[in-house]
Amino acid sequence: MKITGGCHCGQITYEADIDEDKIGICHCTDCQVLSGSAFRTVVFTIGDCFNLLTGKLKIYTKIAESGAERIQTFCPNCGSPIYSTSTSDIDRQYSIRLGTVNQRDGMVPKFQIWCRSSQSWLNDLGHIKKIAKQE
Repeated sequence: MKITGGCHCGQITYEADIDEDKIGICHCTDCQVLSGSAFRTVVFTIGDCFNLLTGKLKIYTKIAESGAERIQTFCPNCGSPIYSTSTSDIDRQYSIRLGTVNQRDGMVPKFQIWCRSSQSWLNDLGHIKKIAKQE
C-alpha cells in the first residue's frame, strides 16, 4: 500500500510503500520515552521503500539495551518523530511513526511487542471518562 505523510509543521513530507500486516504497537521503555506516551504505533515499509519528498531530517542514534544502534529521525523544526531504521544498509526497513501518516485512521495494528513494559492501565481504558474535544 502506498502512503503519504509528514511532520506537524509541514517542513517534512514523505511517501512510502508499506506492508499492512506490519502495523504494530511497541511498549518498550525507549518508545515510551521517545514518543512521550505510553507506547508507540509504527508501520513498517516493504524493504527500502521510503522516499523523503521535502525537508531534511534531524538524526539521533539510539543505543539499545543489546548494544545495537538504531537511527531515529525527526523534523528539526517541530520535533515530530518520522521513522527509525538500522544503521546498516543491508535489508533496511523503515519503522514509520503512524501519527505522521496521512492515512492513519484506516491502519489498525496487527501486533504488540515489548508487552512486559506495557503500562498496566492500558488494559482498562474503557472505564476512563471520554470527552469529544478540549473545551
